[in-house]
Amino acid sequence: MKILIATAYDYPHAGGLSTHVATLQAGLEALGHEVDVLSFSDVSPVSRKLLAQGPSFLLNKFKKGKGIIWSHKMRQRFLKALIEKNKDKQYDVVNAQDPFTTLAAIESGIPTVSTVHGYMTFESVSKGSMDEGSTEAKIMQDIEIQAYQGTRKIITVDQRLRDYVKDLSGVQGTAVSNFIDIHGFEPKKTKKAELRKTYNVDVNAPVIFVPRRLTKKNGVIYPALALPQVLKSVPNAQLIYAGSGEALANIKEIVAEHKLEKHVTLLGAVSHDTVKDYYALSDVVLVPSVHSAGVEEATSISALEAMGSGSPLVACAVGGLKEIVINGEDGILVEEKNVEELAEATAYLLQNPDKGQEMADKARAKIEKDYSHIAAAKKYLEVYESALR
Repeated sequence: MKILIATAYDYPHAGGLSTHVATLQAGLEALGHEVDVLSFSDVSPVSRKLLAQGPSFLLNKFKKGKGIIWSHKMRQRFLKALIEKNKDKQYDVVNAQDPFTTLAAIESGIPTVSTVHGYMTFESVSKGSMDEGSTEAKIMQDIEIQAYQGTRKIITVDQRLRDYVKDLSGVQGTAVSNFIDIHGFEPKKTKKAELRKTYNVDVNAPVIFVPRRLTKKNGVIYPALALPQVLKSVPNAQLIYAGSGEALANIKEIVAEHKLEKHVTLLGAVSHDTVKDYYALSDVVLVPSVHSAGVEEATSISALEAMGSGSPLVACAVGGLKEIVINGEDGILVEEKNVEELAEATAYLLQNPDKGQEMADKARAKIEKDYSHIAAAKKYLEVYESALR
């Protein structure tokens, strides 16, 4: 089968959607299929700047959300042109990764399957890009409905998103949980000391790793808020963030207020390969997601990667995280926004490495069994074939 994966966002970029696309492509190709990827990055830099990003910035100055709508509609137009330009490759199916790309692909006439990664409108509200209940939010949600009703088949990355799509549009999707390349993410704990020397991380310090985009729904302020309590029992602990986003300023404020500069490292956005190394050199990984403007974490790729890498995991009991972690068996779940619970669970794993390793081993076995990119690619193919029928 010839498959085109398309997105109106940049590719590659630091984030779960980009990781999903790369990993799905690897799984489909491993099964013998031909896969191409088209994205906003394939548009000329001049067109991106002059027709999408520049006007978006100016329009948002007049009314919050107006520029976001403009930008996405321009991206839809660009993606439609790119898909049309590549029709000679005779793709069997387009797998669109967002509603705007879905609408672009439908216009091309190529059979279209849509993957739903999140609550597009609610996420824009959560990030502060538009106001809840505004005209712009209504336009965005109407676009979601149009895309979901127009595509041939829908895949959602967890059960809650399947329910969301059904409630919003009346369309029944198929839930296929997120997944990882189980060969790319595997335990490398024997290389911990070597990797710490490579990245200038204290060989003897207990390391807490937060591999998260720094945005509100990812709850990234809470590890910093919990750190003072962790330091009472583990005084040499180090907290390392890998990611960028609008919550960076909030984290810096917390670090300064509690005088945590010697214990917190903010790496910014780093490559996926670098993130793999930090999983290996860490003692505990935190995925502290929270509810935000109706948005919940899906089947978190960061959590799956941590579990696949053999790193003990502490996550908040929200959304898809509750579907993949069995509390006390293959990770620890804590109440969202509960600084005390997060601190206690983190300190417990740092002080009881044998128990953490036991959980990590069970987590790795679960990933191999249920969250392999090959197994997921087979499920995607079933949906593609159903769409073609």
